[in-house]
Amino acid sequence: MRRSQPRPRTKTKPDKSNMDPVKFQIRSSNRSSSSSSSNSIYTLTKPNPKHTKSNLLLTVASTATALAFLFVFYSLLTPGSLRYSVVIDGGSTGTRIHVFGYRIESGKPVFEFKGANYASLKLHPGLSSFAGDPEGASVALRELVEFAKGRVPKGVWRETEVRLMATAGMRLLEGRAQEKILGVARRVLRGSGFLFRDEWASVISGSDEGVYAWVVANFALGSLGGDPVKTTGIVELGGASAQVTFVSRETVPAEFSRTVSFGNVSYNLYSHSFLHFGQNAAHEKLWGSLVSRDRNSAVEPTREGKHADPCAPKGYNLDTITQKHLTGFLAGESKLAASFEAVGNYSECRSAALTILQEGNDKCSYQHCSIGSTFTPKLQGRFLATENFFYTSKVLSSLINVFMLLMYVNSSGPTRKHHSAHAFTLRM
Repeated sequence: MRRSQPRPRTKTKPDKSNMDPVKFQIRSSNRSSSSSSSNSIYTLTKPNPKHTKSNLLLTVASTATALAFLFVFYSLLTPGSLRYSVVIDGGSTGTRIHVFGYRIESGKPVFEFKGANYASLKLHPGLSSFAGDPEGASVALRELVEFAKGRVPKGVWRETEVRLMATAGMRLLEGRAQEKILGVARRVLRGSGFLFRDEWASVISGSDEGVYAWVVANFALGSLGGDPVKTTGIVELGGASAQVTFVSRETVPAEFSRTVSFGNVSYNLYSHSFLHFGQNAAHEKLWGSLVSRDRNSAVEPTREGKHADPCAPKGYNLDTITQKHLTGFLAGESKLAASFEAVGNYSECRSAALTILQEGNDKCSYQHCSIGSTFTPKLQGRFLATENFFYTSKVLSSLINVFMLLMYVNSSGPTRKHHSAHAFTLRM
């Protein structure tokens, strides 16, 4: 079980000047939507203006789903006292637990996302990887529960709610496999010592994922409550799916339409989750398309008898890296990786990517479909790219820092190399 470094827990005094509770509502325009996402009122704390853009990206990527889940489900508790809630985010490549401390003010929970009021831990692989061995999920879940117990005072365990919300990785599994894993999760959480009900462990819709990320991002940016056209859209790239959510001026079909009310302002959103178009799942889809293309066109394999992957940089070891990082519902990709060689060709990669994006486009029954047969309005305004977009940009930024350092050292001459190397701090 691979473990990510938990967020540090430090004691800090709350800055009351930053406490500015606000409320918003989310409604689905589709009457068949579940009641959990309709007419819900949430309260947030005014964001700290000192937060950097990178912190915002990371916050949206790691906590949007968990925060929104808390805002939907909360108890009216004794005002003023510090309370806790625990949310487990079951992603496609890992399972992350979030521990939130909050206070009740005017009957609503007010969250402060810093210091002792927030902690998280992520374990790999994701819950969906246990489709063939549901009991295996209990090991990671118990470790996550123990992490939460170390952050929540024992005296309030029984009144601290714990909830589990699984996303695209689990949505890819058939219903029976989902229920077996959820059954194990419910058993572990029932015995956790925290307050739990079976219905609090579930698989959520991709549309909800997108709306949650949109709300968190726009609140943090300070655009909620203002002109809808000045809000920021979200393109969220997960491992198994990609969510697109933004304010659209077009008439959006009911199945893609969501309404968010913030104070006296209503935002009409387009929100959809493109399953199989997350970073890992899309690569698997790309490989399948390339294999099919090669077979149909009699394309010659590489010297090693492998298919060429134009979207992976030349020299990239697909087999080793895939085996290390991909598990569960993406296990098939590990097998495919051994059949490919990275060749790095931008024009061919773009062509191959467009092929899978336009697959099924001939069945589009809407005014326009950009991806397959799914309705997609024209993109409008600014967008924030989160999750795997953030992590990829972080890696590339680190590589650029290394490159710039080497260039500087090499151009400084032999007498300055030693001193120059110590003049840089690489943020990896």
